[in-house]
Amino acid sequence: MDQFVINLIFVGASFALYIGIAIWARAGTTSDFYAASRGVNPIVNGAATAADWMSAASFISMAGLIAFVGYGNSTFLMGWTGGYVLLALLLAPYLRKFGRFTVPDFIGDRFYSRTARIVAVVSLLVMSITYVIGQMTGAGVAFSRFLEVTNTTGLLIASCVVFIYAVLGGMKGITYTQLAQYCVLIVAYTIPAVFISLQLTGNPLPQLGLFSTHTESGLPLLVKLDEVLVELGFHDYTGLHAPQTTMNMVLFTLSLMIGTAGLPHVIIRFFTVPKVSDARKSAGWALVFIALLYTVAPAVGAMARLNIITTIYPDGTQNAPITYDERPDWMHTWERTGLLRFEDKANDGFIRYYNEANPPQMAIDGGWQGNELVTFNQDILVLANPEIAQLPGWVIGLIAAGGLAAALSTAAGLLLAISSAISHDLLKRTFAPNISEKQELLYARVSMAFAIALATWLGLNPPGFAAQVVALAFGLAASSLFPAIMMGIFSKTMNAPGAVVGMIVGLGSTVLYIFTYLGWFFIPGTNMLPNTAEHWVLGISPLSFGAVGAILNFAAAYITLKLTKPAPAEIQELVESIRVPRGAGGAVDH
Repeated sequence: MDQFVINLIFVGASFALYIGIAIWARAGTTSDFYAASRGVNPIVNGAATAADWMSAASFISMAGLIAFVGYGNSTFLMGWTGGYVLLALLLAPYLRKFGRFTVPDFIGDRFYSRTARIVAVVSLLVMSITYVIGQMTGAGVAFSRFLEVTNTTGLLIASCVVFIYAVLGGMKGITYTQLAQYCVLIVAYTIPAVFISLQLTGNPLPQLGLFSTHTESGLPLLVKLDEVLVELGFHDYTGLHAPQTTMNMVLFTLSLMIGTAGLPHVIIRFFTVPKVSDARKSAGWALVFIALLYTVAPAVGAMARLNIITTIYPDGTQNAPITYDERPDWMHTWERTGLLRFEDKANDGFIRYYNEANPPQMAIDGGWQGNELVTFNQDILVLANPEIAQLPGWVIGLIAAGGLAAALSTAAGLLLAISSAISHDLLKRTFAPNISEKQELLYARVSMAFAIALATWLGLNPPGFAAQVVALAFGLAASSLFPAIMMGIFSKTMNAPGAVVGMIVGLGSTVLYIFTYLGWFFIPGTNMLPNTAEHWVLGISPLSFGAVGAILNFAAAYITLKLTKPAPAEIQELVESIRVPRGAGGAVDH
């Protein structure tokens, strides 16, 4: 059977499943739409939370970033995982006990302030829209390859599918759709990894295969990978290299951690269970489900990088590259998408792949004119992995469905967070408190439709790889929402002015720094600052600045608190009731 037909079957079947679930679980009330009527089983919620959190960045892009940088990019894995532990243990149970629908709902009521609610909504929208760009980008990459359409067409198809099941089902439909998507994505990610680990090391467990012996060379796999990379002028895979300084690694990991703990689309998942104790159970199950993928990702990255190099240099050295006419089928296929491109700069028919900044002397002596692998979109690595390893067609179809499941599951959660913030927090709780439940539900669906349209438009010109765009979103969440949530739970005296000033300072400083040093923002008549380490303030990367923004948020909030009156006595009593476990798992629902 033709590979395109196989891909179509797998992707089409998964889409039919998602839409069928949305029709079955259609939201009929605002409680259904926002929180699935708070009736989700903790195990189901754990799997849905894992799917919601493990986005296109986790499935598609993270292994690619690790593969092409090595140890330095393990910060993505450490930060995201550590952040989820922080969220699960420190915040989720208390937020569930507070009993609101959304993060701005919690902030608005805890800080007894309409202004705090509005600032929280703005922070949520900036973060969520940035985040959803990465998901739409990932979906476009997957569609463009596996359904053999353009990236733009792929984005439009993904948008239509998300529109159908997210707008129709709300949180109720999204929850059970995400359960199905988790099953699809974890099987799709694991099976190719098992095959590739067997091929390269003889070990069926990728987690162990990463540290096993490379069968062909007899060397440890990572030693072999270091050897071939250095041979081609690249940095060794297992070392730490500039600009990934120790300070940036710490700040970036911290930014991802506290950003994860402030993600509104993940936090709202803990509002869907019946009791506070169920929120804790959900968190535990989600950690188990997340670990199944995150312990495999480093192995996928390392093995894929080795496979790519040995495809171009079959003997593992720079002496014998393949010719362009000898390139394997997977290269032909991905070249058609525009995400992979070769250029024969030496006009000798060979594909020569070296480090542009540090080519080996043999390459220079041989008339090398520059790296001939001129385009290799890192987001394609996991999707191309089964083809690179020459796995069966059904595995390729499976990973197509898995990549799309990862992108769409998180996109749906983000779009729901955006929709809820607009319809519930801005309209129902702020500007139009007298609207009926039916009207609120209508506005929720309309706002989600607009959010999908905006995400699609932004996804057509994303400012980086999927995981890099997502990293910016985590920095924005870290600097704005996380400190406000922490102070709302653990500081009884923190008041509305402190929370508002803190969020504005944290979000504003982070947005300004990111836009300035990524070259997205400039004043007419001046020069934009390039994204290079020598221009960064104190050497802090834009991707790492979220942690600094969070520190500024806390500092501004507490300085403001010192200059103003503390929170009223009734608010302090409310905070105390959230933190003290009276009532064995009880919660106050609104």
